[in-house]
Amino acid sequence: MKDEDADWLIYHLVARGPSATAERLVAESGLGLPAVEKSLERLERNLLIEQKEGCVRALTIGEALLLCQIKYEKDLPFTIENGVIRERRK
Repeated sequence: MKDEDADWLIYHLVARGPSATAERLVAESGLGLPAVEKSLERLERNLLIEQKEGCVRALTIGEALLLCQIKYEKDLPFTIENGVIRERRK
């Protein structure tokens, strides 16, 4: 299975519920744990999901847009650190 296909499958499984675990995603997707973990890393890097304390959840559109703006617009006066909005240090 291509990475894009695995990511699409995993994202849709994550988006179905409030939160998921890697183990549940392995069981539901039929993929191995290494493939699921790599997919989760790509999805998180692309600002589509959040992994925290062993659980995975899909970001809302607003969260994804805000995180994307913070990541790529370096002149914003704020940032998000561990879920807390903070003034950007200069």
